[in-house]
Amino acid sequence: MSFIKSHQKLEVWIKSMELAVELYNVTESFPVKEQYSSVSQLRRAGSSIPSNISEGAARDSNKEYIRFLYIALGSCAEVDTQVQLC
Repeated sequence: MSFIKSHQKLEVWIKSMELAVELYNVTESFPVKEQYSSVSQLRRAGSSIPSNISEGAARDSNKEYIRFLYIALGSCAEVDTQVQLC
């Protein structure tokens, strides 16, 4: 049984939400031609981080929770790569 009660109290979820919001704000200023490539990719990867943390926290086992944290970590690496490409 997972010991996680509320994902909204997790500092990592709070910080990842802040990152996702910042990515949305920053990509507002991207050129229109990037709307369906870099902007879309950054926003999807950025929102995937807190989404996977919260989904994992809602699962019934620590094993599943850890699996979703690794998925979130992968999305972090994706954001990092996209930011470097931009």
